[in-house]
Amino acid sequence: MNIQTPVADRKPSREEAEAALAVLRRWAGRSSDAEIATLDPAATALVYPELSRAYPKQFRVDAAYKDTLPDLQNGPASLIVGANRLIQHVGISNFRLPIRYHTRDNGDLMLETSVTGTVSLEAEKKGINMSRIMRSFYAHAERCFSFEVIEHALEDYKRDLDSFDARIQMRFSFPVRVQSLRSGLSGWQYYDIALELVDKGGVRKKFLHLDYVYSSTCPCSLELSEHARRERGQLATPHSQRSVARISVEVVGKTCLWFEDLIDLARAAVPTETQVMVKREDEQAFAELNAANPIFVEDAARSFAAQLLAEPRIGDFRVVASHQESLHSHDAVSVLTEGPTFAAESLDPRLFGTLFHVG
Repeated sequence: MNIQTPVADRKPSREEAEAALAVLRRWAGRSSDAEIATLDPAATALVYPELSRAYPKQFRVDAAYKDTLPDLQNGPASLIVGANRLIQHVGISNFRLPIRYHTRDNGDLMLETSVTGTVSLEAEKKGINMSRIMRSFYAHAERCFSFEVIEHALEDYKRDLDSFDARIQMRFSFPVRVQSLRSGLSGWQYYDIALELVDKGGVRKKFLHLDYVYSSTCPCSLELSEHARRERGQLATPHSQRSVARISVEVVGKTCLWFEDLIDLARAAVPTETQVMVKREDEQAFAELNAANPIFVEDAARSFAAQLLAEPRIGDFRVVASHQESLHSHDAVSVLTEGPTFAAESLDPRLFGTLFHVG
């Protein structure tokens, strides 16, 4: 009698096993994880082979491997999520690196700088490679920064990202040594400054932003205090408070508008800048200076505007002032703009909340 072994009892060859596994993986590619698990829990290990958990230190990327890497941001328009519309600004914010700045007295300062870089994105484009913005900035970071060098960085990433509009903004804290009022001491005053370069429709504009911190003595409170002293022999003190003006100007012409120049303009408009080094004689001088320059928030905005209007290196501008009241539980604020650049129907709801400066 001849006994034949059933085919099922025969050990499959490696080729048959590989073919069966290929069929299983093709099926799994069109099935959910739940369907795969119901087939056989052990099938998951066959469909998804165990991956290495050790970091491959020796692995090197060559050009051929890079060509295989997915790039979803440069994918087709069919991958766009949401409305197929132009995005005016897309990019990075608070990318930090040390930048060298030139000062009015011909010195150099290396300052930590927060960079915001954006480009426009056409409706039919999926996205941008944001690392290109950072790479283009690093390419110029070793050079003394001015608006001209910012332009080089902007040109780089506008070209690399094939965009028609672009913007770079750099924020930093700029130190200036300031003399006390009477004692002869001096200390470092730090000014929040931002440089901005905007390229829109092939037209480039340069902007300089400054936060100027000062003391504002209320003129009404000053007169009421003097009335109490004069009429009733009653000692009274007028209320004053730390105040902030955010001055944004368009820089025009070929002559440099130094950071120190804009600070000087602000100080000429409102001389009661907060002090760094103070002895008793300086504190008395500051009280006298405030009494000589009482100022409402409306006065402050117009005083800054008068200085800016007289400066030929400044075009359009905006002054946002906030007097953070010691009398009231709210602040007194004002906004004054010159020209169409900063005119706006709507204000950022948190605009005035960003004007607080704390030690």
